[in-house]
Amino acid sequence: MPAGARPELREDLNLVSENARTDQVVSIIEPSLADLGYELVRVHFGGGHKPLLQIMLDRIDGEEITIDDCTLASRTISALLDVADPIPEAYELEVGSPGIDRPLTRAKDFDSFAGFEAKVELKQAVDGRRRFRGRLLGLDEGMVRLADPESEDEEIVLPVSDVAKAKLMLTDELIAAVQKGRMNEG
Repeated sequence: MPAGARPELREDLNLVSENARTDQVVSIIEPSLADLGYELVRVHFGGGHKPLLQIMLDRIDGEEITIDDCTLASRTISALLDVADPIPEAYELEVGSPGIDRPLTRAKDFDSFAGFEAKVELKQAVDGRRRFRGRLLGLDEGMVRLADPESEDEEIVLPVSDVAKAKLMLTDELIAAVQKGRMNEG
């Protein structure tokens, strides 16, 4: 994949990166991380007194992220960003896994984590609501499907292109799945 190119599915969702600054970071680090066997989940830059660049990643092979993975990715990212210097001010770099109640940032996440409870926030209201919660049923033809918690037979259907934020909710079911090793299928 050429530097700066973005996978096709990400264009529909684009929740890995938040703005032009993090887009630039993604374009610098993504090819090298992919070569090492990692996939970006989220790139966030923020903070107040001491800015923080937070990089969340998964292993492409689906195995769990280890401390050694984070160390290798952190050293690689640091070297790449030191050369390209997309962030002129001082900042801290944090590299880690997305965790149990992970953000859903890629179109494939909505299928990979189907069956778990999720919270979805839209850019624009649908039927007067921007925030939805329910059991994730997957992604179908560009629409995020959630089981309506208020009605067993009803589904909530939301355009993936309108998703501003989405994440898994920490539930007993999710914790049990992590303990059984079901989590990193995405």
